[in-house]
Amino acid sequence: MTTDPFFHPVSGMDLPRFAGIPTFMRLPLVQPDHDRFSEVDIGIIGVPWDSGTTNRPGPRHGPRQLRDASTMIRAQHGVTGLRPFETLACADMGDVGPNPVDILDSMERITAFYNKLRLNGIRPLTAGGDHLTSLPVLRSVARDEALGMVHFDSHTDLWDSYFGGQLYTHGTPFRRAVEEGLLDPKRVVQIGIRGSMYDTEDRDFAAANGIRIIPVEELHARGVEDVMVEAREIVGTAPTYVSYDIDFVDPTFAPGTGTPEAGGPNSYQALQVVRALQGVDIVGADLVEVSPPFDQTGGTAFLGVTIMFELLCAMIGQP
Repeated sequence: MTTDPFFHPVSGMDLPRFAGIPTFMRLPLVQPDHDRFSEVDIGIIGVPWDSGTTNRPGPRHGPRQLRDASTMIRAQHGVTGLRPFETLACADMGDVGPNPVDILDSMERITAFYNKLRLNGIRPLTAGGDHLTSLPVLRSVARDEALGMVHFDSHTDLWDSYFGGQLYTHGTPFRRAVEEGLLDPKRVVQIGIRGSMYDTEDRDFAAANGIRIIPVEELHARGVEDVMVEAREIVGTAPTYVSYDIDFVDPTFAPGTGTPEAGGPNSYQALQVVRALQGVDIVGADLVEVSPPFDQTGGTAFLGVTIMFELLCAMIGQP
């Protein structure tokens, strides 16, 4: 299937990659008031928001740097040969405008924006933003049924609260998502978890609810292929969300993030885990926690958009 050329990205053979107004992967900008909005199959959305950050802020600047870095993405996958932009209609759908001083209002704005996509059958690929972004997205994407989730991260994000009862931080989104019935915990797998801990509250919650945690030590010992076989078995064939925190990757390769943890996968393994998602029914995905102030070279953002391209190809499937 070949999509309408309107939805094809601008080629670097026609306009240098350093020229023009950057959009995600040089795709057309199709916002909700655009007359071709309903034709989009997969929409790429920026959520420039980090009000859930508890330590080093900066992911609110992530989508802009990710967009700029994404001009280096080309039309064909170098391994599979998939040409995603000729297979399904993809577009940059702009940014959700957050309220930088009100977490609850921002989450309502994000969910409302994603409701417009859901009502038009558009699957979202999100560039965050801190990891709290995933919760309001799931409130839309998982509105009709609880989803499975493959979660790549160095943290579980299953904490109950921070600082005396604050329920909404980038360390709590998936605790809330399970409580709200947005995720089926028995179909959730968290891969790459590591680092020092406050205590075991988050892991106790996972164990009590059937969430499978695969620590980074197990990932390294078993290897990507074996771990991802298990991940695919856990989520099965039912609708699944994929959430990818850039701090899943070792900070040697992705220093531009707010809560880095040593001992993670390298940049090649970061791509391998997504390629191993082929066959999963992915109804939405996100890449979060890219923080430009901590990597002004842009290397973290470039890895981030390369992961986003892999996620896009996984959402589309084999060529």
